[in-house]
Amino acid sequence: MKILLLAPHPFYQERGTPIDVLLVLKVLSQRPGTTVDLLTYNEGIGVDLPNVRIHRIPAHRFLTGVPPGFSKRKLVCDAMMFAAAVRLARSGGYDLVHAGEEAVFIAMHLKRRFGIPYAYDLDSSIAQQMVEQKPWMRPLAAMFGRLERRAIRGALINFPVCNALADLCEAAGSRRTVTLHDISQLASPGAPGDGRLRRETGAAGPLLVYSGNLQPYQGIDLLLESFQLALRDRPDLTLAVIGGAPTPVEMYRRKARDLGIDRRCFILGPRPYGELDALLADADILACPRIRGINTPMKIFAYLHSGRPVLATDLPTHNQILTPAEVLLAPADPGGFAGGMVRLAGDPALRERLGRAGRAFVERDHVFAAHQRRLAEAYDWIEAQIRAGPASGR
Repeated sequence: MKILLLAPHPFYQERGTPIDVLLVLKVLSQRPGTTVDLLTYNEGIGVDLPNVRIHRIPAHRFLTGVPPGFSKRKLVCDAMMFAAAVRLARSGGYDLVHAGEEAVFIAMHLKRRFGIPYAYDLDSSIAQQMVEQKPWMRPLAAMFGRLERRAIRGALINFPVCNALADLCEAAGSRRTVTLHDISQLASPGAPGDGRLRRETGAAGPLLVYSGNLQPYQGIDLLLESFQLALRDRPDLTLAVIGGAPTPVEMYRRKARDLGIDRRCFILGPRPYGELDALLADADILACPRIRGINTPMKIFAYLHSGRPVLATDLPTHNQILTPAEVLLAPADPGGFAGGMVRLAGDPALRERLGRAGRAFVERDHVFAAHQRRLAEAYDWIEAQIRAGPASGR
């Protein structure tokens, strides 16, 4: 089976969607009789996997540093991907296009023009994401929704990343839906912390940690404003924020100074993904303050796997899969989220109980073996449909 995998983002980078793509490639590269051509942006670290070839769009200086989410640079990259995908499809002899995010619209064109069926890999709802990130696009919301539903209906199979997106697929008339939940990739989830983060921040009391990008939907403003309120009850708290590009890192450092919390709040910038185990292990509380979107953030599975207690906003992004048995769900407002910080800081027994339950939750169904099983079974079905002929593959 020959697959064209469309990944409309830099690859490889240590952030959510590229990590998901790498997981898919690891499974497909081990599948007997399967080869994969990956088409992606010009930026990223090369990866060496058997039976996988990487094709990139041409490199240009103005197409560097493409961030997550909608941007003019991303539109240019996607246009270049479209042209490259047509060239590959014309001569590649592909059995399937596996398309992520907005690349599904390229896959729809390839299906119409060359008759190649496609699988749609949904890390988020494109329609919702566009409106949330660019409110001026709100009048176009209905059109985006129609396009997304058409993409879902036209797919041979849909791979949503969470329950809410699976519901979206089913409502849109998905032929087959297989939810590929995110997984933890911690190498040593039970290893103790090395104390570096505590030494760097000077934390003597409870240490609260956030790790991830600093895009607005992640709720970093909520995190900092809540922390300011929590310090009134727990002045011994320390907050460390890890990750982010240079511009938002500087913006949030300024915000911390403006809030008067910069002596207890440290915006540290990015760290290598390989250090994540030790960074999380140093924490007393892990924060997931996401305020927008319906997909469950990948980071929360690593958080839970670390055995540290997690404080998360009580929104569908979290509560569609997690309950108060595994995490402390707090209101997505400064007062409510601050209350969650204070409660966890003052209750070591609760922290211990949530930490144990969270790790057990991940180890049951959110590790690589579970992901490999789900995707392998889905591809067994795909191959059967393709062997059955064009009518089966629509």
